[in-house]
Amino acid sequence: MNTHVLSLVTGPFQENAFLAWNDSDPNCIIIDPGDDSEKIIQEIETHNLKPIAIVNTHAHLDHIGAVDSLKDHYQIPFYLHQDESDILENFNISRQFYGLSPQAVPKVDFWFGDEEELSFGKIQIGLFKTPGHTPGGTCLIIDGHVFTGDTLFHRSIGRTDLPGGDFETLHSSLKKLVLEIPDTFILHPGHGPDTTLAVEKLENPYLK
Repeated sequence: MNTHVLSLVTGPFQENAFLAWNDSDPNCIIIDPGDDSEKIIQEIETHNLKPIAIVNTHAHLDHIGAVDSLKDHYQIPFYLHQDESDILENFNISRQFYGLSPQAVPKVDFWFGDEEELSFGKIQIGLFKTPGHTPGGTCLIIDGHVFTGDTLFHRSIGRTDLPGGDFETLHSSLKKLVLEIPDTFILHPGHGPDTTLAVEKLENPYLK
């Protein structure tokens, strides 16, 4: 199965939102829609896709800002790890801190736990929990593509000085990633360019 991934840089935090789909089906998953819902909708229509769910790696404001509008537009469910509930509840406190106007807090339709997989017809999403940046941070794995959220970036890692963050926990998650994710899988971080673990083992000081 040939999985396609489209990255869209959104909002003032330059966050990566993603669309994932495969050759044999127009159904797609929206991952971490942080902002700019109209831009995301335009790309969905350009590629003749049919969104069936929104799945997030975590609930920080720069990753969920477009969830509500996309849910309403496509009438699709929103999936999030259950340990992200506190982060989600503080959505507008975080927006206020960064000088952003308040907006509706997205309603989660399905809270997932540490299950091994989510299934959406022909799209299977492996769940790889990586707390540390946030308590319920989860990498999403689709056919050799890993959506790392803010756990791991090219040559860097997510910050742990925000509420719910913990450096030692993140360090343990990174060790687990290095041991269990193949070097050749494509990593799609929440900010910045794509990478692989093979590259990060050479260039990322946090994985040395």
